[in-house]
Amino acid sequence: MIYLAVYLIIINLIAIVITAHDKLAAVHHRRRVSEKGLMFISALGGAPAMYLTMLVIRHKTRKPLFMIGIPVIFLLELAIVLLGAHYVFHLF
Repeated sequence: MIYLAVYLIIINLIAIVITAHDKLAAVHHRRRVSEKGLMFISALGGAPAMYLTMLVIRHKTRKPLFMIGIPVIFLLELAIVLLGAHYVFHLF
């Protein structure tokens, strides 16, 4: 369980850095992170931090793929973790 927590902390920190980098690249007309890449990081577990970072720095907030897709990914991941905790560890 501790490994999962460490992994989630690391992937969420990576999501913050990549989202901020993409915003800066957009402002300075440099090479951007692809939308597919951003969604991939989100699907790896970085959805909460990426979503909050996007709201704070106002990046991709007009794109439904991100404003709807990332919360959906997070809810699916949360459901998987809770089901796993229930069936594997009998936590609740």
